[in-house]
Amino acid sequence: MKRFIPLALLLLLCIPLRGEKKKEIQRPVVPVPEVVPQIIPIETDHTQLILRPTPKGLLETLYYGARIGEPQVFLKQYRGRGSRSGAGPLAFPVAGGITPPDAALSVAYADGSCNTELYYTGHTQTQDEAGVVTTVISLKDYVTLLEVRLVYEAYRQEDVIAVHTEIRNGGKKAVTLQEYASAALLLSAERYLLTSFHGDWAKEMQMERTLLPYGRHTIESRNGTQATQPANPAFLLSLDTDRFSETEGRVIAGALEWSGNFSLRFTRDPSGDLTVIGGIHAAAAAYPLKPGEVFETPRMLQTFSNAGAGQASRNLHRWARKWNIYRAPDINPTLLNSWEGAYFQFNTQTLLGMIDDAAGMGLELFVLDDGWFGTKYPRNNSRQGLGDWEVNAEKLPEGIDSLASYAHGKGLKFGIWIEPEMVSPRSRLAEEHPDWVVRSAGREIPESRNQWVLDLSNPAVQDFVFGVFARTMALSDKIDYVKWDCNRPVYSFGSDYLGTQQTRFYVAYVQGFYKIVRRIRERYPDVILQCCASGGARVDYGALRYFNEVWTSDNTDALERVRIQYGTGLIYPACVQGSHVSAVPNHQTGNVTPLKFRLDVAAAGRLGMELQPRNLTEAEQALCRRCIESYKQYRDIVFAGDLYRLASPYEGDACALLFVSEDRSRAVLFSYSLGFRSRAMRDRTVRLQGLDAARHYRVRELNTDKSCWWGDGGIYEADYLMGNGMDLKQYKMYDSAIFLLEAQP
Repeated sequence: MKRFIPLALLLLLCIPLRGEKKKEIQRPVVPVPEVVPQIIPIETDHTQLILRPTPKGLLETLYYGARIGEPQVFLKQYRGRGSRSGAGPLAFPVAGGITPPDAALSVAYADGSCNTELYYTGHTQTQDEAGVVTTVISLKDYVTLLEVRLVYEAYRQEDVIAVHTEIRNGGKKAVTLQEYASAALLLSAERYLLTSFHGDWAKEMQMERTLLPYGRHTIESRNGTQATQPANPAFLLSLDTDRFSETEGRVIAGALEWSGNFSLRFTRDPSGDLTVIGGIHAAAAAYPLKPGEVFETPRMLQTFSNAGAGQASRNLHRWARKWNIYRAPDINPTLLNSWEGAYFQFNTQTLLGMIDDAAGMGLELFVLDDGWFGTKYPRNNSRQGLGDWEVNAEKLPEGIDSLASYAHGKGLKFGIWIEPEMVSPRSRLAEEHPDWVVRSAGREIPESRNQWVLDLSNPAVQDFVFGVFARTMALSDKIDYVKWDCNRPVYSFGSDYLGTQQTRFYVAYVQGFYKIVRRIRERYPDVILQCCASGGARVDYGALRYFNEVWTSDNTDALERVRIQYGTGLIYPACVQGSHVSAVPNHQTGNVTPLKFRLDVAAAGRLGMELQPRNLTEAEQALCRRCIESYKQYRDIVFAGDLYRLASPYEGDACALLFVSEDRSRAVLFSYSLGFRSRAMRDRTVRLQGLDAARHYRVRELNTDKSCWWGDGGIYEADYLMGNGMDLKQYKMYDSAIFLLEAQP
């Protein structure tokens, strides 16, 4: 018999009892301790960065610029902002709380939360024996227990501040760092003129200027191994102006010490303030952090000038020569590189002849480039052999030691080329270790330049690459110089070693690269290392900690090099720029330029040659000997002097550069004509800078028997040379001149 529940009773059962509600999980709000406001000054000889925690514990940036006296006055400062401008001028904005338009840190937590709120917990300041003052500011999220340390290193004499971030997972569960910038800098001005650098193979460091609008502007690279050819991780900001000036106005220069994917973001908020955030690119780079683990970001460099872009550049250059570039300001030798003179088609006799000619021209180093290795797959072209680093006995039966010994016997050092991060599909290495190749599982490996990328995130591959270097050095005890190349970016990334943590790849690759070159420096501290990556695809201050110089560009056309070297010089000193004289028509552009112009352009960096000397006439060889000999008289000024850019190839048909020694007793002027001037136009006037106004200087033009200046050989007051200037008769395209200035007793 069926039983029915009366409808009235059914309705009654559905009505909740009065006062009974669904229970909600209530999480108590974690209180944040109040903070006593105080000023945290980060100071150099001429600049100040002023930070301050608010009573609620939020860390603010109040000022960055020229020193203005007692910093305690900033305790009283209040910067009015609209009610929709978020938490105010945060020194390190994060994704959470009352956030500004952009965040330097974004974290995903195990419970699905993505909010982080950092509060000041304390700071310390210490000074080391070298006078570098390090300020460490500790911040904490009281809910997730995430801890962040902002580390500011103040290089007082150079007016440079290096900033990095240390992020510690203080919780009990793993977190994922989604964005993790090195630094954030808040600026206030009416206008912001950004100078940045873009480029590609054979067109590196092309200067570009942008008057920043409201919203976000980004400079970035996602190339992986070749991070600096699409853009360089560096910039200059001219404040309160829409005009770039070498000598006037407030300018901030910045650069990131990182050799991989990067992002520099410039966000102008509705209040008009600008936040600059720089660091590792967040795309495909989510980084897991276990409980107790710490992630340390690369350093972001910043400097301030109250006297235009020229002083900002000189600050960075001085800092780099003293604190960053490996063994700077040691003078790297002049050289002859075999590449454009022989390519893959050489034998022992070819190279011995080039060594003889290099010695005869007064050069100091011979570098054997690509093509010396490979047995099963001999490296006679670019289609095979990378990864198999045994000497090709058919091509060089006497071996590398024989060549190196011959070079040393001629008074030359000896160098050799390697590309240890890459592997050819046609190689024994690729056949034996396909698991060492960067590849996405189940997908075809993209080729570029007939090569694949080795997975430097894998410690076994790191050991192999270090072994390549060690075995190369073991070929002769007379190898003085190694050209380290890297000829392709990463496509379709993936790592067998990383397993399910593929988003770590781009960061782990660069970390692996640094581990290798750090080991190399520990074992081979005296070898000269050039950082080459299809030319200038790895020109950054991260790599320069381990390398003596960079290959500025594969483009050896002197006319193109004027612009490339000029742009590079805004951030990086001339001592790191390998600059070579090559044959004409130029192998990259087909351009034909006079030999003296090529020599004079190359002399504004580390002078080298990249041609077959025996194709030069006797007169051309004599000019090379003359210019190389004179270069040795002044190259110490190029390597260690202050650079003054007097005329820009981006703004006219001329370029002029002046290097002044630290004591201002000597200087060298380079002047290049890049276009034709009619007879109706007056002489080019070049007004010098940076000389000692109390001194007189003898001025001599080098490498010519007929000077382009009427005053050649005379002695002149510094004020005359800087005020009136030098009127140079440079009317034709490719006219060039080098003047040596020496202070008189």
